[in-house]
Amino acid sequence: MSATDAPIGVFDSGFGGLTVARALRDQLPNEDMVYLGDTARSPYGTKSIAEVREYALECLDYLAGTGVKALVIACNSASSAVLRDARERYDVPVIDVILPAAKRAVRTTRSGRVGLICTTATATSASYDDALVAVPHVQLITQPCPLFVEYVEAGITSGTELMDAAREYLLPLREAGIDTLILGCTHYPLLAGVISYVAGDEVTLVSSAEECARETFATLADAGLLHDEPRTPQLRFLTTGSPELFAGVGSRLMGGFVEKVEQVYTI
Repeated sequence: MSATDAPIGVFDSGFGGLTVARALRDQLPNEDMVYLGDTARSPYGTKSIAEVREYALECLDYLAGTGVKALVIACNSASSAVLRDARERYDVPVIDVILPAAKRAVRTTRSGRVGLICTTATATSASYDDALVAVPHVQLITQPCPLFVEYVEAGITSGTELMDAAREYLLPLREAGIDTLILGCTHYPLLAGVISYVAGDEVTLVSSAEECARETFATLADAGLLHDEPRTPQLRFLTTGSPELFAGVGSRLMGGFVEKVEQVYTI
């Protein structure tokens, strides 16, 4: 198999990275993909950085061993914990979700006041702060939103309870005068309707999932690794947990995008 013919490896702690996988499918429709969700040990957002690093590297090692041409860390918590190590560890391009979203936010903001909603682990890591530290005119205001992942994985994307949680999380950001909001968890695009409604029309949402897909396209194009001709891509979905649960949640969140799911036992 040539390097061009190899699939893209996509890793997430669970289901949120499916938003990245779908964005990759939209932007790179000719590319094969292998998605691995570590659902047996998710969520990562409430775990220590050391735990997240250990689990993420185990999963990335597995994906790298399947012969992928690039690794996409489709999880903000994992990107925060392992990105530097991963780029030294693997001999294929490694794309994260943090830096592409941070760069888009810098280009988008008019006032320099950028909001970030994310998991507790991502907030603790200060990875977005580090990504923006060299941009003097940008002030980052961070708000962890731990309940959002639970709502998404339960299939709840509207309703009074979710709206109340969104107001609790987002109103302080509105009061801080943000004009740009980074969705710093790949689950959050599935709540974009509620988030946009509460944040207000004057706030532009930046999806880390969409920006990661754009960065992946650019990385593969620069490396000469894109499939140029139309073809039917092969998509594989792997999980460390229950394949039936993954297929059920994946189908509920993504419609027909998630089909057959395989369980990985060797991690």
